[in-house]
Amino acid sequence: MLFEQQVNDDQELELDEEELEIDFVELDKLQDLGINAADITKLKTSGITSVKAVIMTHSRSLMKIKGLSEAKIEKIKEAAGKLIKSDFITGLECAQRRKSVIKISTGSKEFDKLLGGGIQSSSITEAFGEFRTGKTQICHTLCVLAQLPSSMGGGKVAFIDTEGTFRPDRIRAIASRFGVDGETTLQNIAIARAGNSEHQMDLINLIAAKMAEEQNYKLLIIDSVIALFRVDFSGRGELSERQQKLNQMMSRLMKMAEEFNIAVVITNQMTADPGATMTFMADPKKPIGGHVLAHASTTRLYLKKGRAETRIAKLYDSPDVPEGEAVYQISEGGICDAKD
Repeated sequence: MLFEQQVNDDQELELDEEELEIDFVELDKLQDLGINAADITKLKTSGITSVKAVIMTHSRSLMKIKGLSEAKIEKIKEAAGKLIKSDFITGLECAQRRKSVIKISTGSKEFDKLLGGGIQSSSITEAFGEFRTGKTQICHTLCVLAQLPSSMGGGKVAFIDTEGTFRPDRIRAIASRFGVDGETTLQNIAIARAGNSEHQMDLINLIAAKMAEEQNYKLLIIDSVIALFRVDFSGRGELSERQQKLNQMMSRLMKMAEEFNIAVVITNQMTADPGATMTFMADPKKPIGGHVLAHASTTRLYLKKGRAETRIAKLYDSPDVPEGEAVYQISEGGICDAKD
């Protein structure tokens, strides 16, 4: 089976848990350094759920929390700095921390090979493409595969649905392919239907609090990340505000990915590019979200239709894997390698 080899490869590493430095420190630890419980509760209510989140949040944003003065924020920041090292580290220390990164298989060996082993944690992976290219099917498949046990341990999944595309029956079918119980798999997926872009951000903060409490999540999916923003912000007059809100959301997602060592997967839509049409480019389409999504996403995948029932995944951008393509197929059991 596809994942037996993956588990064996993971076990060969035999990483000492003490060597995997995780920066997650519970917010309540601040009490040991003189921060009162009421102020910690205020932080949690605002979506700041760990000591690292305090360090990564701008003081100006903390000032917006009712009841926190400039003096209190300075004291909280100082206490957080004592609990987590937030200055320069050596490249060797960075390499050691990277050992905690896990990789979630897509269900296709060729797809995994393209990604260097699978979807990585502590980063954001964006999959964009036209309809019927498999974006939602990849999300369904990852919901199951993120739960499969490995030497690093399988975990729960959070799914924010913005277009009403989540289907429990697909989860059951994919779970059956990999020999796991469909009902148990569904039980381990936290699903929320976002009604607007503001609600979408609220749900992100809500699941962050849940992750801080349970600490057993491995994957967060948003399908799709841009849909509600296109509805709430229309026309050029609101484009600047939309991009600002989108940028804030992507920044929050990146912090969560690093804070909880989870994989964040977002799907994105495409639109016609009039400028590309005028210059006779081969593909006059582009992903929505502009430079905000382009810079915030660690890995970008361009999904296209192939011959017959096949689909093509093109690695559009990645910091550690060269550009390339992989052919895959959508089956009853989710994403799989294309048949000859």
